[in-house]
Amino acid sequence: MAEGFSSYVRARIIATIGPASNSEETILAMIQAGMDVARLNFSHGTHDDHARSIRIIRKVAERVRRPIAILQDLQGVKIRTGALRQKQAVLQEGQSFTLTARDVPGDEQEVSVTWAPLPQNVRADDLLLLDDGRIRLRVDRVRDADIFTRVEQGGTLTPHKGINLPGIHLSVSALTEKDRDDLEFGLQQEVDAVAISFVRKPEDVIEVREFIRRIDPAKTGMPLIAKLERREAVEQLDAILETADGVMVARGDLGVETSLQDVPVIQKQIIQSANQKSKLVITATQMLESMIVNPQPTRAEASDVANAVFDGSDAVMLSGETAIGAHPVETVRMMATILLEAEEHLDAWGRWRGFLSGEPKDHPTALAHVAAELAMDRKVAAIAVFTQLGRSARLMSKARPRAPILAFTPNPATYRRLAMFWGVIPSLVPEAESVEKMVAHVETALLESGPIHPGEQVILVSSLPMALHGPPNFLLLHTVGNYNQKP
Repeated sequence: MAEGFSSYVRARIIATIGPASNSEETILAMIQAGMDVARLNFSHGTHDDHARSIRIIRKVAERVRRPIAILQDLQGVKIRTGALRQKQAVLQEGQSFTLTARDVPGDEQEVSVTWAPLPQNVRADDLLLLDDGRIRLRVDRVRDADIFTRVEQGGTLTPHKGINLPGIHLSVSALTEKDRDDLEFGLQQEVDAVAISFVRKPEDVIEVREFIRRIDPAKTGMPLIAKLERREAVEQLDAILETADGVMVARGDLGVETSLQDVPVIQKQIIQSANQKSKLVITATQMLESMIVNPQPTRAEASDVANAVFDGSDAVMLSGETAIGAHPVETVRMMATILLEAEEHLDAWGRWRGFLSGEPKDHPTALAHVAAELAMDRKVAAIAVFTQLGRSARLMSKARPRAPILAFTPNPATYRRLAMFWGVIPSLVPEAESVEKMVAHVETALLESGPIHPGEQVILVSSLPMALHGPPNFLLLHTVGNYNQKP
């Protein structure tokens, strides 16, 4: 590896922007600490709030000349309890308790729900979980708008808590009216990727893609990340991976919908499947949760982050830690420190290559595999990928080469999205109509950047003819400094 690349973090850091981090000063510090992707959680905040955050992110990213991708996270169908008469209601084990679609102030006997069709979607003996599983209810019967339950595990209920329905198939669209409104806003704001909440089946992803195609055909290729939060999504993982551009291991709701002891195994299963299909995979939820309050994470949290890297995650995500936490910048910096140390030990504890030996590969994937193998030569300083839409860089990223991946693109939107890919260092360059122009642009960028010097070798990966913007089909071993034509 070239000396100038010896200390860069390959795994991507996604940080959620919220009240604790939506200032220009804090976002700048988070970028400098290692944030690659800014997540905007549309479960909270107004369009004005998010528009302001987007303006700040773009402004600061341009100032520091760093591509920062913006991930819009749609709320999805999140069923919650309603308001209470008092600040809380204490539910006792064995008591009767009613969930109702009627608009009533809640108490120890009943509470309203935010999704009116809920009574039509449950039946006797179904299990309902409130507040991330802290309160367990068993359905006795359903009558009209009311669900009569028995409390199996009591607790203190506060307003607007989530309701999970493990194993229950809901008759609901993947996109709520709020999601449609939010997504249209996000497309207008030029977000770089969209996360779809509570995906159950591949048709949910297709529905979102079709909605984008109808309202803005030019953005039909928007990267879509399926958040895997329900058991039925895990059961249809392979089919979902065929339709989505990536997946998120959303361990919060997943741990409620399945069981806590299942989550580590499911996490490994999802990551392995995503890597085999060359799809982006993000590990999320409570990664450095204690840093919402404390200046240091727990040892278990540090191990969790490192193991996500060893498993093969492309990115790790911070939620409340940076959105509402007391130490947003320090949390990003700590995440980067843990990732960098873990990546020093991928040979011993992780997998460098995203592809399994002997696995069937299409031609573009096979080309990326060959480039990664060729990069094992210690004289190869980097792999330079010329990409229009990002596919070549994604495939190269999933091949997990030891050499740095330098991705060159003339497309500003692609330039930002490349920030989501493991191990990729993006550069914005002029359009190239020929191989000669491409080599000239790469030469200029490499020599001006500093870490790579004349005489070092790089592997060039691209697609020909370049005007077609097709998958990668061209590989060249090039010695830097041996090309004199200027672009």
